[in-house]
Amino acid sequence: MSYTQDISCCLAQQIGESGLEDKEIVFLLDRLRPILEALRNAHAINDLSVLDTPNIDDLSSLTTLSRKWREKFETVWILGAGGSSLGGKMLYELSEKKANPSESSPRVVFFENIDPFTFQKALQNCDFDKTGVLAISKSGETLETVAQLSLCLSAWNQAGIDRLSDQFMAISQPGQNSLRIICEKTNIPVLDHDPRIGGRYSILSLVGVLPALIAGVNGGDLRDGAKVVLDHFLSGCDPQSFAPAIGAAMSVGLAEKKNITQTVLMPYCDRLNLFGRWYRQLWAESLGKNGIGTTPIDALGAVDQHSQMQLYLDGPSDKMFTFIRVVNSEAGEKIKIPSLVGSDLRILDGRTLNELMDVQYRAAAIALKERGRPCRTIEIESVNERVVGGLIMHFIFETILSGHLLNVDPLDQPAVEIAKRFAKKFLRDLEA
Repeated sequence: MSYTQDISCCLAQQIGESGLEDKEIVFLLDRLRPILEALRNAHAINDLSVLDTPNIDDLSSLTTLSRKWREKFETVWILGAGGSSLGGKMLYELSEKKANPSESSPRVVFFENIDPFTFQKALQNCDFDKTGVLAISKSGETLETVAQLSLCLSAWNQAGIDRLSDQFMAISQPGQNSLRIICEKTNIPVLDHDPRIGGRYSILSLVGVLPALIAGVNGGDLRDGAKVVLDHFLSGCDPQSFAPAIGAAMSVGLAEKKNITQTVLMPYCDRLNLFGRWYRQLWAESLGKNGIGTTPIDALGAVDQHSQMQLYLDGPSDKMFTFIRVVNSEAGEKIKIPSLVGSDLRILDGRTLNELMDVQYRAAAIALKERGRPCRTIEIESVNERVVGGLIMHFIFETILSGHLLNVDPLDQPAVEIAKRFAKKFLRDLEA
């Protein structure tokens, strides 16, 4: 596995009464045994596409397509909301912040929101000839994405771009929908999104992988890292030896037994900053149902030790914490801190930023432990596509298994549709 997980500081023997007893974890893991088997059976009959995204056979065609866009455009706009955008954006951050990013990669801009100021400013500064547009909506009915695409088509037409099919592309599920109707009228190619894969689970499908490939991410390594976790699951492993099952048992146990209502994901690495945003949607939209669920919070170490730690240590004891720690940073990142003449902080002399980051993690972890706050640590050797692919698959499994322990369907999102219906109603009311 590309990561290790330590939940010892979520246990009573480490943090006292706010932690779980071993027998409570074992009980939940035993409950997961038939659930794991049921999921394996569903996978075997191709009835659970969400889990098989690492094995999708489309990488060759997507690589060819992305290469054309990389060669043709200096900038690529991604239009999409929620799961249609967060995964690709997180993977782009991974590529953008590499020590040596590919010079041939276009700048990728994600338009998730509909703030008119942001969009108008982008159009005013756009080089239309050198910009490609990829619109993503699983349903094809996402109001924000359809509105953005319509505005772009109008702007490109006004700029005198005749062959829109050369600069626009879309991703949507098969069948008649608003996005496909627009694309048919304008001869824009549309790639098929598997309707069985929900947006928040689509990061390893073409929805996340195509923008990542355009940005220079190695899609093969990404999926290979996820496949290691998937293959371990398919091997018939017990819950006690499957890290996502242990994570699910811990999370649900703390919620049910210790009234933990919030879960904080805090990577100590800028390149994983948006990983927390992706996790936040995955966890919230999958598990917040029927009056059940815990609230996910994305944080960043060591930044949020200066903005949130007072609350975490001295506020209500209603949170669990997940730290992601990079054990061995790349050699190029080992920057030494020069001598600080006249400073009282001579303890920094000769230390590296890597050491300082790790010290901050250790300080936060021990402080939370002493206050009896449950926290686990996920350690990774470095930040690359294989490692991130493994982390993605871990949290997909952990979320799905937590849903089954909570007796909610982790794959649907019925309440989200309520707000969408109201939005469409209010738009119709404007016509009256």
